[in-house]
Amino acid sequence: MAPTLKANRRSCQPPAEATVASRSIVQKASCGLPFRIIVIEPVERTTALHDHRAKAAPLDPTVRALGVVSLLNDFSSEVAVRTLPLFLANVLGVRIGIIGLIEGIAESTATLLKLVSGYLSDRFQRKKALALWGYGFSNLTKPLLYFANSWGLVLAVRLLDRVGKGIRSAPRDAMIADLTPPELRGRAFGFNKAMDKTGGFLGLVVAAGVLYLTQQDAVPLTRGSYEWLVLLAVLPGLVAVGIVAWCVEERPKAPISKGSVALAWSEMDGRFKAFIAVLTLFTLGNSSDAFLMLRAQTVGFSTIEIFLVVAAFSLVVALTSTKGGMLSDTIGRRGLIIAGWLIYAMIYLGFAFAWERWHIWILYAGYGLYYGAFLGASSAWVADLVPQHLRGTAYGIFNAALGVAALPASVIAGLLWDWYGPAAPFLFGGGLALLAVGGLLMLPAGKKSA
Repeated sequence: MAPTLKANRRSCQPPAEATVASRSIVQKASCGLPFRIIVIEPVERTTALHDHRAKAAPLDPTVRALGVVSLLNDFSSEVAVRTLPLFLANVLGVRIGIIGLIEGIAESTATLLKLVSGYLSDRFQRKKALALWGYGFSNLTKPLLYFANSWGLVLAVRLLDRVGKGIRSAPRDAMIADLTPPELRGRAFGFNKAMDKTGGFLGLVVAAGVLYLTQQDAVPLTRGSYEWLVLLAVLPGLVAVGIVAWCVEERPKAPISKGSVALAWSEMDGRFKAFIAVLTLFTLGNSSDAFLMLRAQTVGFSTIEIFLVVAAFSLVVALTSTKGGMLSDTIGRRGLIIAGWLIYAMIYLGFAFAWERWHIWILYAGYGLYYGAFLGASSAWVADLVPQHLRGTAYGIFNAALGVAALPASVIAGLLWDWYGPAAPFLFGGGLALLAVGGLLMLPAGKKSA
């Protein structure tokens, strides 16, 4: 009997690699039960508990500081830059095709510079310095809009502002990815986007108050009102620069002394390259949001009403961005991007056929849902698809792809508007979004990178 009893006791002992929780459950269980079932269930519960605690963990202080920077900078930009299309059309009398050209050149400049700044941030590991220069450059040139008296000067100032954006964006995104574990990346990027649009919402509401005091319910924007908006944008932008200088910390790393963007591209995963190709197709139909504001004006919106509807859009983005990012951490990035692009297609097709004022309100809210809950998944997926030492370059390539398509997208939209009417650019954008969804469905979801 003794040998048999000894064997039974040995069979009930958990393996050496079992967790403490697993051991306690095994020792209380009957030896007649299958051992595999007893051990696996507690380990799964322990893992689930660990994942829950990880997702509930606070974001890194620098990630939170960058969120505050985004809030203040977007407050400034929404007030002074978002209104430029109305200033050009209402005050300077510029044609829609020229406005599309200005917006396309400006956005292309910003996104193409992100390729250079992203590569430099990887090579020299000076992400904070590049971000500081970028925020500083934008917020020092923005006040020059006060003196704008021709569309050529507006283009020059807009280019200088976008140069700053191009310098800062890829290093900032790379810092967020570096400071955040994979299971929290969607939440981190969603938080940054939420703070960005909270600033936009606050800026637009304040701007609407300024417009009410300066021009009441007049439909066109006046020069005097726009000059007040530019002055309002100065202080928050400067405070944002100060926060980057004193509150943002970068993890020191050894610089990469050799290599090039082309070499880095050759090291990228094939899924990343395919995603960039599909994203470029989508962006060809994603013209500047200036066309949404101009479309609202064709339905009869006054300048104040346009500010309020864009503020509502920013509020929806702010309320949905963090949750949308967390959702991408849970269900996967690719599926969320596909859902977002389908929503985008429906929204753009809706703008094509809108004729009532309440249509614009609903469509802007839906566009805010797309922008908030789904757009951040693209940035998080980039970090998942590339190795850590190439993230700055990857974000540069990601944004450069947007820049390559941004110029023709806005130029095409402006020409379609002039030739065929306000509905044409939105029909074009919705159709390309549906084509891009088909391309994304052929890509595998992929794994997350540490």
